[in-house]
Amino acid sequence: MTRDMRTLDYAELRGIVGDQPYDLLFATVSGAHLYGFPSKDSDVDLRGVHVLPAAEVLGLTTGPETLDRTWFQNDAEVDLVTHDLAKFLRLMLRRNGYVLEQVLSPLVVMTSAGHEELVALAPGCLTKGHGHHYRGFGKTQWALFGKTGELKPLLYTFRVLLTGIHLMRTGEVQADLRELLGDGPSYLPELMAAKAEIEHGPVAGPSFDVIERDVVRLQAVLDAAESQSKLPDEPSAAPALNELLIRTRLAAR
Repeated sequence: MTRDMRTLDYAELRGIVGDQPYDLLFATVSGAHLYGFPSKDSDVDLRGVHVLPAAEVLGLTTGPETLDRTWFQNDAEVDLVTHDLAKFLRLMLRRNGYVLEQVLSPLVVMTSAGHEELVALAPGCLTKGHGHHYRGFGKTQWALFGKTGELKPLLYTFRVLLTGIHLMRTGEVQADLRELLGDGPSYLPELMAAKAEIEHGPVAGPSFDVIERDVVRLQAVLDAAESQSKLPDEPSAAPALNELLIRTRLAAR
């Protein structure tokens, strides 16, 4: 019988990430669990940062910038992806909302003082350009929904558009769709309840025309929110992140 993975066992997950070959700065849960609509059979997406020691950065043979490990735990697929700290910081300084969601995820499996510093510095990475990230992500998921008709990419479409709108308006990264329902269509809770029962089910309820109207509306709302946003054009956290990288790299084992 497949285990219901909507309730995560953090003790088990901490034991898993503890087996990594390099020091971890943090590991958090991303994906549907973070977004507020996991299914009974959802995968568990773990994301984080590992720290290569200086010898594996300065020498002729360098360590891996990205590590990806997938396995099954209690009948659920678990995927752990970590980036080396330097790569992750470069992504933070670009208009990449995905990595900021990972840093700021409240579903923390493993943390450290360095992670706390990243959380504190994350606001200095937010820019108006993140509107482009969420707009593009939304278009990709909307196109996928058009091909498959499945509920999952549709919920992802609404989630990223609403996250982008909220970010442009407030300067806050909020990835949990349950906290963003105010700007969404009234049928979103119904779709989320359906997704909770099956990971790859079809959409039942609103017609495609109704859904398309609401997606187009939210795309326009995101455009307007970006144009009116008080977020800066460029990140300000680069010097502090650089200092954190050097200090952490030199201390890595």
